[in-house]
Order: sequence, then C-alpha cells, then structure tokens
Amino acid sequence: MNSKEKIAIPAQIMPTRDPKERAKCFDEVPLGYTEEMAVAEASRCLNCNTLPCVRGCPININIPKFLNLTMERNFVEAVGVIRESNYLPSICGRVCPQESQCQKECTIGRITSHPISIGNIERFLADNFSDELPGVVIPPKTGRKIAVAGSGPGGLTCASDLVKSGHSVTIFEALHEPGGVLAYGIPEFRLPKTILKKEIDSLKKMGVEFKMNTIIGKTITVEEILRDYDALFIGTGAGVPTFPGIKGEDLPGAYSANEYLTRVNLMRAWEKDARTPVTVGKTTIVVGGGNVAMDAARTALRLGSKRVIVAYRRLESDMPAKIEEVSHAKEEGIEFKFLISPVEILEDENGRIGGTVFRRMRIEKDPQGGRNKIFETDETFLITNDVIIFATGTSPNPTLTSNCLGLELDKYGGVVVNPETMQTSIPKIFAGGDSISSSSTVIMAMSNGKTAAKGIDKFLKSQE
Repeated sequence: MNSKEKIAIPAQIMPTRDPKERAKCFDEVPLGYTEEMAVAEASRCLNCNTLPCVRGCPININIPKFLNLTMERNFVEAVGVIRESNYLPSICGRVCPQESQCQKECTIGRITSHPISIGNIERFLADNFSDELPGVVIPPKTGRKIAVAGSGPGGLTCASDLVKSGHSVTIFEALHEPGGVLAYGIPEFRLPKTILKKEIDSLKKMGVEFKMNTIIGKTITVEEILRDYDALFIGTGAGVPTFPGIKGEDLPGAYSANEYLTRVNLMRAWEKDARTPVTVGKTTIVVGGGNVAMDAARTALRLGSKRVIVAYRRLESDMPAKIEEVSHAKEEGIEFKFLISPVEILEDENGRIGGTVFRRMRIEKDPQGGRNKIFETDETFLITNDVIIFATGTSPNPTLTSNCLGLELDKYGGVVVNPETMQTSIPKIFAGGDSISSSSTVIMAMSNGKTAAKGIDKFLKSQE
C-alpha cells in the first residue's frame, strides 16, 4: 500500500456510549475498537524514517513496529512490543495524553489533521491480547531489597523493572487499595478498576509485595526504611491540594478535587450509608481546566447535580485537559465558562454555600507566540451554586520528604533529582512523578519510574 492509499484511509473514530445514558452511570464511555477498526487505523501509518511518534513518547515505545504488526493482524506480538517498554498499556491507552505527545508528532496528522489514534490501538491490543503473552521470566534473586513509597504509575513501573532485574521489591501504600492516583483520582468511566486490578495482580504474581495502610514518614520512619532496604524510590505523588485563598472556601460544600474524587472513587460516596459522603449540589461549579477538573465535573453530574459548570480563567484553547475529555463533558451537558475567576464564596442563612462571585478576566495574546498574558478586569458577577470543587493544582505530599533530613527540595516542595538517574541528594533515595513535579502525567511518572529503576540497579551494582 503506497502513501496515497494510506492517506485515503478514513480515521477510525472510537465509538462511545450515548451521552444521555452515560451521564447517569459510571460505565466506561469509550467502547473500544473492533478488530477491523484497529487494523484500518494502524494501516494509516506512513512508516516515517525519522520516527517522530517514538520521539514524542516519554518511554520511547517502538510505535511503528506495533502498528505494522497490528496491520498484519499479529496482535499478540504487537502487544508484546508495547510491553517491552510499557508495563501498563491498558491504562496508558485510556489516560495518556497522546494528543500532546506521540500523536502530536504523527506525520499523517499534519497531512490530514487526523493523526493515527495510537492510544486507541494500544488499548485494543492490551485489553484483548495481553493474556496470550508468555509469563515474565524472573531471574534469580540478587538478595537486594528495594522499598517503593506509593503505588501510583511511577511506583508500579519502577517496581516492575526492578523485580525483572532480580531484586526484591516492597511497595508501601498509604491508602487501603493500591494504584495511587489511578485508583483514587481517575473515575470508573475513564479507567475501570478491573483494568487496574488486573495490572496490579500481575505485579503480585511477579513477586512484588504490597503493604497497604502504611505511610513512610509516619507509620514507619525513613530511617527504618533505609536501615532495612538497600534503596528507596519516592513516588508519593502530589497529594496536597492548592486553593485560591478566597473567602468562603472553607464552607460546607467546598471541596478540593482530590478529596472529592477520592471520596467517590475509593470510599463509594454515592452509597446511601457512605461513611464519607459528598454533597450533591443542585448547581456544582468546578474551577480549573485540566483533566482533574473534567473528572470532577463529570462525576458531579453522575452523582445527580442538575447543573454543572466548569469555570476556567483562560481561553478554551489554553485548557490542558484532553480534547476528548472536554468533548465528552460537553456532550453530557456540562457548561463551560471562560475568562472568569472566583473571588468570593457567599454564605447562605444555613451556613452553607449560597453562590460564588466571579471576576471577569481578559487576555492579551503574546506577539511572540508564547503563553497569553491574563489580567483582571473590574467586572464581577454572581453565579448561584451550592457546591464548588477546586481543581486548581496540587503540590508534592510532604509527609515523607519532611521527615527525611538531608533530602534536597525545590521551592515548591518537590524532590530535587539527577534527571539521568532520578537519584536524590541522599544516594540511597530516588524519586519521580508528582513527588518531583506536581504537574506530572501518568506516562511521565512511568518514564521517571523506568529511569529510577535503571539508576537504582546501577547504584546497587556500584555498592558491590
């Protein structure tokens, strides 16, 4: 098939659940590719010599190779190629921001405006053919023990690579279920928990030990970890929410998106006798423009809010959320209001939220093509609401790092690392993901975990 024929193949659009149906339940929204759709989409690959998609992937998966194998219907071999670099393809196929990474660099996307849907093909392969791969061969034990703080994507990836090198790995997780942000932060309609459980169960089969309800720096000291283990990887994420610091943000019905999503995703807050319920507002406002804001807004809708508004201080084109997630939210009836920022939350006669005052913002475009500048105006207005959720950022969790003398931190509380090895100022400690940058993504955390695993292995060998 020549290039003209490949360009003529129509892009395969992932089918989704009906918006009216899905807005009332937590069933997964995208329904997945059929075999024919996956083959057709993979057949669009131009096999560029320069491999731009691989350069755009933080973990450098050999994308053209698995696309060609998919086109030839060698599905098991194709998913094997992905798993050489990516331990969590079913998860990444769903939540990775491909549109700003591998798919952004896709050559055919520049020709047709429809890049190859690499993530959708990855999901199809991982969901349907991972079980047919032979089991991972674990080498003889080296006798070395590594502790991993946090069971998010960085911790899981680091543990996977370390156990494949023959080391013994124990993951310490603060919550009662493993998965980190994959478990508490991403709703079921985007990432079914059965998918996450399957990946974690395979890690357990490889020999990785999980210790739940354990906080390094509180339940167990850092000194004890460094005494009993040969190295420590910090993947504790960004668990501290950021609030705008306005009057009324401490009223009942005001939440951080982290708390809101954790209550729903892990604590089943929608159940009648839930121990950690959330307020279901008639009108819910979500402040922010990222994927977390989309998750919180779409969750509020599913819990029963009659009206859900996403308020963002910049333009829609500036939103960091995946285009697909914004599109799905709009289809479900969620409203978007741009160039507004909250300045005060009003209290009603019952001591709860009665409305939120917003200030209009204005944008000045950067003539150099950089990020647009934003300014406040004098105009304010009121939106009547009874719930507000702040998805306005997070900072690294300090519980471990604040109890670790000699660990160098940046001004935001992130751990300072050598990017080549992820090693910190304390030789036995490595770090990655949101613990070094509160704006990390799942795939970037995984990349950090892989780099750290190599760094830890090299460090342990140097100690011999």
